[in-house]
Amino acid sequence: MNIAHPFMEGNGRSTRIWLDLMFKKELKKCVDWSKISKADYHQAMIKSVANSQPLKIFIKNALTDDIHSREMFMKGIDYSYYYEEN
Repeated sequence: MNIAHPFMEGNGRSTRIWLDLMFKKELKKCVDWSKISKADYHQAMIKSVANSQPLKIFIKNALTDDIHSREMFMKGIDYSYYYEEN
């Protein structure tokens, strides 16, 4: 998705929402984005064009089955903006 949608504004938010929806549907899990630091996330996203393994590891370690939690949903939105602020 990072390659298919190579725009700074909205790219990260779009990707994270897309991932969470796929994970909820297929795995009955979602990502607790608060478990992935901003610096780690940014470095993994930069490297993901050539090597997506670091990003996969961060995401796998942050998966939760708390998919019906309003708090988890809102936390995902908050972190989406946090990751993209300068």
